[in-house]
Amino acid sequence: MNILMVLTSHDQLGDTGKKTGFWLEEFAAPYYVFKDAGARLTLASPKGGQPPLDPKSDEPDAQTEATRRYQGDPAAQQALVNTVKLSSVNARDFDAVFYPGGHGPLWDLAQDADSIRLIEAMIAGGKPVAAVCHAPGVLGQVKGPDGAPLVKGKRVTGFTNTEEAAVGLTDVVPFLVEDMLVKNGGQYSKAGDWAPYVVTDGLLVTGQNPASSEPGAQALLALLKNRS
Repeated sequence: MNILMVLTSHDQLGDTGKKTGFWLEEFAAPYYVFKDAGARLTLASPKGGQPPLDPKSDEPDAQTEATRRYQGDPAAQQALVNTVKLSSVNARDFDAVFYPGGHGPLWDLAQDADSIRLIEAMIAGGKPVAAVCHAPGVLGQVKGPDGAPLVKGKRVTGFTNTEEAAVGLTDVVPFLVEDMLVKNGGQYSKAGDWAPYVVTDGLLVTGQNPASSEPGAQALLALLKNRS
C-alpha cells in the first residue's frame, strides 16, 4: 500500500507579514494512521525539501497525541525535511493521495499544475483522493473524467466560512473553501465549527477541519481496503 502525502510549500499569509504553511495535526495524525496500517509513505511538495509549518499549529494549545508523537519521532521529522518535488511524482506509483491542510495550499496547491494533473490521474485511475480542512481548496481547478469540475454533484466538506471568520482570515485568504466548493457544484455539508466531520463520495474523501484529519485518513484507508 503506497500512499502519497502532498504538502504546501507556501509560507506567507497573504500580505499580513505573518507566516503560514501546513497544519501540524493535519499531517501528523494521518501520517501515523497510515504508518500504523503498514503503508509505505512518500511525502511531496511543490518545491521539495522542508515544507513550511504554520507556527500557530506548533503552539501548546494546538498539540494532540499525534503531534506529540511526531515531536519525538526523528524518522518522521527527517521524512518531512526531505519531501520530493511534486513534479517528479507519478500517479501510477501510488494507491492513494492525501492532502493535509493549513492555509498554505490555498495559495500554491490550489493552482499548481502538477497537483491538478496528479488528482485527475488518480481519479481517472480509480484511486482515492483525500483532503482535509483547507486542503479541499486544491480541488477547485480539478476536472473529473467528464470534463466538469471534479466536485460537481459530489458530497463534499471543507473548512467552513464560519471557521475562517473565527480565525479572522476571511479577508486574507485568496478564496473561501466552502464558497469555492459550492460554486463548483459540490453538495457541501458541515458539522458544527471545529467538530470532526468527514464525507466520502466515490473516490473522494473530504474533512472539515483539523479534528477531521484522523478520521479522514481512516476513511481513505477504508476505501483502499474496499478496493483490494
